[in-house]
Amino acid sequence: MPQLQASPETDFHSDTYRDAYSRINGIVIEGEQEAHENYIRLAEMLPDRKDDLLRLSKMEARHRKGFEACARNLSVTPDLEFARQFFASLHQNFQEAAADNKVAACLVIQSLIIECFAIAAYNIYIPVADDFARKITEGVVKDEYSHLNFGEVWLQENFESVKEEVEAANRQNLPIVWRMLNEVEKDAKVLNMEKEALVEDFMIQYGEALSNIGFTTRDIMKMSAYGLVAA
Repeated sequence: MPQLQASPETDFHSDTYRDAYSRINGIVIEGEQEAHENYIRLAEMLPDRKDDLLRLSKMEARHRKGFEACARNLSVTPDLEFARQFFASLHQNFQEAAADNKVAACLVIQSLIIECFAIAAYNIYIPVADDFARKITEGVVKDEYSHLNFGEVWLQENFESVKEEVEAANRQNLPIVWRMLNEVEKDAKVLNMEKEALVEDFMIQYGEALSNIGFTTRDIMKMSAYGLVAA
């Protein structure tokens, strides 16, 4: 995949850039806040892993503050209302799964889908970011891999008993990711982030996560296809 780079003429302080950045940055801040709250909820559902999950939750809160600083650096007000709507479907599905005590479904939404979405976005953003945001994002993405790993390990350890729940959560939530990517395509392009690169990186991260859990290549191809037609 060709490495994207910030164009030398990218004006990080232009009205066009800052307008698009207000929504992208809002999404990132809200995503970290969602993750912070989701890991607290998971800590209640998995008391034997409470300390680990609360540690992940605190890391997500730090990430949020880092991205808030990125907005201040460009004198941008994050569009958090847009961001809350952006995450509304995944948020609702997580809450409903938690209410039904479906730990595996919650981990699919937070530790697989949201983390893989974040890793893909950060990987594509880092080469095209302003210097301040690049440093922040490089630190964050290292942490996100450890969060993804928590979900992978728990789901792998319980694979036989949760396989059907994971497949059902995938069917329900993966199509939402493609809608989210479509919704953010124009703003991402202003930031020199191509949708095709985001889709490719997400598919790689998500496929590897499913493989680590225990799904076969055939399973992964089938699971990854849900909702992709609309992308």
